[in-house]
Amino acid sequence: MTSSHSAKHFDIAQLDSLTGGAFSAATAGDRASRIREWLQGNPGADLLAEVFRELSVKDKGAAKLVRERLDEAKRAKGQELLAAEWATRAQALIDTAKLNIADALAWQRDAAKAGAPLSKEPLTTLKALLAERVRGIEDLQHQVQVQREAAVLLAQRIEVLSTKPWTDAQAALEALRADVEHWQTQAAALVAHASWVSVDLKFPPLLDASRGQLLVVWDAFQAALNLAVAAAADGSAPLPPVPVWADELRTARGVPVEAPAKQAKPKIDPEVRAQATAAVRAALTTVEQEVAEGHGKASTGAANALRNALKEFGKVIDGKLENQAHAALAAAGELEGWQRWRADQIREELVAKAEGLLKRPEGQAIGGRKMQESLRNLRDQWKQTDQGGVPNHALWKRFDEACNEAYKVVEGWLEKVKAESAEHKAQRLALIAEVNAWAEANRTALDDDWKGFNRILHQFGDRWREGGHVGEKVFAELQPLWKAAIANAAAPLEALQAQSLAARHAMIEEAKVLGAAPVLRIDAVKALQQRWQAQAHAVPIDRRQEQKLWDAFRKPIDDAFNRKTAEREKAETALGARDRVVLDAAKALEAANASGDAQAIRAAMAALEAALQGQALARAEVTAAGAQEQAAQSAAAEGSNMPLTPVDSAQAATGSIANSDAEGAAPTEALAQDTVVAPAAAKPAPKPVVAVRGDDRPGMKKETPAAPGGRSGKFGDRKDAGASRGGRDGGAAPWGDRGPRRDDRSDRGDRSYAPAAPRLGDAAFRAQRDALEHAQLALKKLAAQAHGEALTQLLAAWEKRDAALLPSAQELGSRAAAQNRPVWAKAVEGAAKPTAVQSLLRLEMAAEVPTPAEHLDARRSLQLQLLTRRNDPAPAQTWGQDAAAVLAGEFNAADARRLQTVLKVLLKR
Repeated sequence: MTSSHSAKHFDIAQLDSLTGGAFSAATAGDRASRIREWLQGNPGADLLAEVFRELSVKDKGAAKLVRERLDEAKRAKGQELLAAEWATRAQALIDTAKLNIADALAWQRDAAKAGAPLSKEPLTTLKALLAERVRGIEDLQHQVQVQREAAVLLAQRIEVLSTKPWTDAQAALEALRADVEHWQTQAAALVAHASWVSVDLKFPPLLDASRGQLLVVWDAFQAALNLAVAAAADGSAPLPPVPVWADELRTARGVPVEAPAKQAKPKIDPEVRAQATAAVRAALTTVEQEVAEGHGKASTGAANALRNALKEFGKVIDGKLENQAHAALAAAGELEGWQRWRADQIREELVAKAEGLLKRPEGQAIGGRKMQESLRNLRDQWKQTDQGGVPNHALWKRFDEACNEAYKVVEGWLEKVKAESAEHKAQRLALIAEVNAWAEANRTALDDDWKGFNRILHQFGDRWREGGHVGEKVFAELQPLWKAAIANAAAPLEALQAQSLAARHAMIEEAKVLGAAPVLRIDAVKALQQRWQAQAHAVPIDRRQEQKLWDAFRKPIDDAFNRKTAEREKAETALGARDRVVLDAAKALEAANASGDAQAIRAAMAALEAALQGQALARAEVTAAGAQEQAAQSAAAEGSNMPLTPVDSAQAATGSIANSDAEGAAPTEALAQDTVVAPAAAKPAPKPVVAVRGDDRPGMKKETPAAPGGRSGKFGDRKDAGASRGGRDGGAAPWGDRGPRRDDRSDRGDRSYAPAAPRLGDAAFRAQRDALEHAQLALKKLAAQAHGEALTQLLAAWEKRDAALLPSAQELGSRAAAQNRPVWAKAVEGAAKPTAVQSLLRLEMAAEVPTPAEHLDARRSLQLQLLTRRNDPAPAQTWGQDAAAVLAGEFNAADARRLQTVLKVLLKR
């Protein structure tokens, strides 16, 4: 499909025909497959846009494929524009006569940062051309350094020849001339190179200085050698200025060689000598200290300082100090040489590491970021090594080439990172636009779902955090835009949150007022808490802030409840005496439960019941009060010398008990909760009767006694109903025999109720409840064990035919023992009879337990026979006799198991 249709506007039918029936497809999968087939024909951008516009309404899944193709076309178009722009810049750099290496490197860096496709043509070719030209310039610069070193070496060769016989110098003259001419040729070639104008400005002066120094030395060497040749041929010719050659020619002429006369040292002022000695000795001490510590770089500086001191004060100091100084300089030179050797060794290690970055086993290749860090570390180490020793250009060339080769991996990684950064930037910009659009849409249409509103904001924040990595500069540009967009979107929620915070602070103050009140109003607290929960559910705020507000709101209410709890505990403390009695009784019951003695358990249960009813405490109080009253009356009797009658003693004890009850009831009533009732007060004086309701029914008048004989509670249960009523018109039974009437309020003041026991504390209540439950379970367990042992004894007596082994009637059970045990004993004592199969079946029918499979037919037959015998007693009524019949028969294990199963059920009924 070409782009010829791009300028047209198509309807749905035309688009359906162009896309191969995508719009008329029955299913979404079919529609997507047809869209993929259509996209393989590379349709135009306008047609893609038209299809996407129409298809996005009908099927977003298929439209996504079209949108991806549109995005890909946009990206490709943008990449083409970027490629053309940076290709123009690269071509301009290549065409320039004087290329700056920094500009070439900046082009590659800026192009990658801008997202230009450096891995595609034509940028790939231009990048290679720029790299080749930069490499050529760097090679020129490197060759300049090599030429400089070669010039130094040639000068050193000439200096060495000046220390040898002149004949050796004459023999090496031609070789030296060839080397010097070759050096000049190479230097001229470097200057004539096309890229020489692009070389760094510091390199041409270096090459010119090396050429000038070499030519000066070479010309002086040639002139001195010519003089030596002439002096050798003519004895009157002047001698050359080279001392070694001059001495050799003097010896050849027969002229004695005189050693140069030493000039006597002039006398020196002692103060000047002392100052010179001190200066030299200080420099010497510094050199010796640096050499001893192995500081190569510091020792070089100290040695230079010592040399300067010797130049200045060498003629003043004595010979011994001078020799020490020269020895120290020699040691410093050795240390410097060792430092140079160590530096070369470190450089070789760094070269090996740099070359090994790419020579790694398969599957262990280094990534881009790690490669970049490794190269940076290696170059830093190289710089540190160069600072401590003389540079080594040969090793540097190998090291630099290995690093440049490894840097290609970094370049590829950087290109990938830049491309991803550009994509992430576009995604973040799209997210910012989406947030702005969402904010504008929600300004006009807001609902009450603020939690959903907040959730969407959090989702936007998560998408921003997961938007991928971008550079710091790009992030600094995008972050203010994002903050402004999200602040604009969150403005309605923030305004509502401000109102909610004000309302919550007001509720906190209200909670403080409620908590500080002397009487805690539970209904007001509940209503306030419900308002808080409604506010919390309606308006979401930050979790930490909400927790702080909730803590501030809850604190005064919790303090109020804590005060109430403290008051309750204080009230419960006053009831500690009775609680202790109940706790002691509960512990005694638990101990009895652990002992396994049924009698002890029942006794402990009775003691606990008595403690719960307050009997033990009341008995103790009566005893104590009686003893106190008797002691008081005894003292009074002794004072008055009058005997104390038993009646007086009883009345006094009763009064003391009443007084003690009255005194103890006041604090109990003040401290206990809800169920504390004070003892009955003294009977008030009866009020005079003013009027009495007219009621002439029998028994209604207090002075009229009720007729004897009453009626029972249920209708029809009266045996003498007619007699008691006295016929139809007879009077009803008097109320005196029926009990007090509901509406009889005349004698209500005479009623005496026992004071209700105070409510137990939580610990005592739980202890007595658990102890009673454990006691009941223990009794049930003991009963079951006793029942099982009784059955075992019964079967043993049957097996051994010994009635003495039968369990007692109490062990068997009160219901069955009285009438069945004698019969069973007689059956066991007698001789064994044939097995009573029918009796065993009747027992199983009485107990309603299953019968073994081999006896099912016999049981069914017996059931049919029993149906025909209506007047015969049922098996449930004759199970005692049936059991005796079975016990009278022979013992076998199968029948014993069946009998045991039956009796387990029947003896419990």
